[in-house]
Amino acid sequence: MREIGHFINGERVAGRSGRTSNVYNPATGEVQAKVSLANAEELQAAVDAALAAQPAWAATNPQRRARVFMKFVDLLNQNMDELATLLSSEHGKTFDDAKGDVIRGLEVCEFVIGIPHLSKSEFTEGAGPGIDMYSIRQPVGIGAGITPFNFPAMIPMWMFAPAIACGNAFILKPSERDPSVPIRLAELMIEAGLPKGVLNVVNGDKSAVDGILAHPDIGGVSFVGSTPIARYVYGTAAANGKRVQTFGGAKNHMIIMPDADLDQAVNALMGAGYGAAGERCMAVSVAVPVGEETANRLVEKLVPKVESLRIGPYTDDKADMGPLVTKEAKARVTGLIDKGVEEGAKLLVDGRGFKLQGYEDGFFLGGCLFDHVTPDMEIYKTEIFGPVLSVVRAKNYEEALSLPMKHEYGNGVAIYTRDGDAARDFASRINIGMVGINVPIPVPLAYHSFGGWKASSFGDLNQYGTDSIKFWSRTKTVTSRWPSGIKDGAEFVMPTMK
Repeated sequence: MREIGHFINGERVAGRSGRTSNVYNPATGEVQAKVSLANAEELQAAVDAALAAQPAWAATNPQRRARVFMKFVDLLNQNMDELATLLSSEHGKTFDDAKGDVIRGLEVCEFVIGIPHLSKSEFTEGAGPGIDMYSIRQPVGIGAGITPFNFPAMIPMWMFAPAIACGNAFILKPSERDPSVPIRLAELMIEAGLPKGVLNVVNGDKSAVDGILAHPDIGGVSFVGSTPIARYVYGTAAANGKRVQTFGGAKNHMIIMPDADLDQAVNALMGAGYGAAGERCMAVSVAVPVGEETANRLVEKLVPKVESLRIGPYTDDKADMGPLVTKEAKARVTGLIDKGVEEGAKLLVDGRGFKLQGYEDGFFLGGCLFDHVTPDMEIYKTEIFGPVLSVVRAKNYEEALSLPMKHEYGNGVAIYTRDGDAARDFASRINIGMVGINVPIPVPLAYHSFGGWKASSFGDLNQYGTDSIKFWSRTKTVTSRWPSGIKDGAEFVMPTMK
């Protein structure tokens, strides 16, 4: 059986802890590999490699750092099919969706090619009598990223690309559920010219996470996962003196106004709700039609589309979605569907009994559609992370607006309308971090930034975009005065510009 270790100091190394976790083929349910779970010594080996490599990398001028990412982007394009196949085989998402996963990470790598400009700072000549003042941005030192299973290419690149471009070394702790792509990315970075030790990949579980959060040589931590763990990581890392950003759960709503193009809205809900089997932090899981007529028409159009979803393994190039990532993930989602039925929501399309011939042991679940869901129900309050769409009917625009406003999560939201006034009012008033107007999944492009509000995000700076440059570098302000401007004698009063 294939064994997956770690990537330390520029090469793959076998695990030595003796602890492993299963890596499944979600389509068949079979164990396809064992991934090693790091112990403290293995994490320390990665930190030692990073400590040795980081000073020289930080001293490398930004233009040369940018050239590594130019080459890396080229290698990503050359190896796109290999990466997508590897990703799909461990995650379960369709091949085209896996390519999208890689491409959205690649776009952040393209963005950081601009690091010579992005890292520029400020200068003031003559800030005071004979005084010049300037600020410079310097790397944090060693950064760490803890990434989830649902985007094993995109989110690691969201983290390590800006961190490394800023002159840091980086330790990536990916999900143990689909660990192969992150290691392959690290290999490609070395091929692109990155010095050994600058990027290390350590596979592991909570033990590795706790080791990262407590390690005195790691200066910054970025995390994506569930909200309870995001809170834990944020609090623990901050208590250990690290700069930290964590991104948690979501419950993304789509408001459908009476004037919306209903066919466009339905197609958007299908892709955003059921793509990747709903295992996206930006998946739309709540549809909010405004008015009974809108709701009835929406449901009438949704039901046959959900019933006709094509579900299959990643090798089926016509599949709309694949299986869930593990047996445990399927059981959790199924349990929440059961709870929705118990609480009185109307299950219009029930995918719990779905079986795919030849793949009976796979982790497949059919698309599910609930109607008449109310805010007090568990399926409304909880992030399901599966192919389940809930319809919550609103009497009017204000009631529809209040639903995402009152929800504890604030990651993404969308409105479908032809009314510019309604769209503008919605974008202005909504307390959500990312807003789509006739766009179902409003993940910003790489030169903006990604981040939610409320319980979806902890920390002051978002991922990628200019926020990432600020997060992975520190500002140092220098005040200089040369002898010709210095008065004789000691000055005992507080310096001022008077």
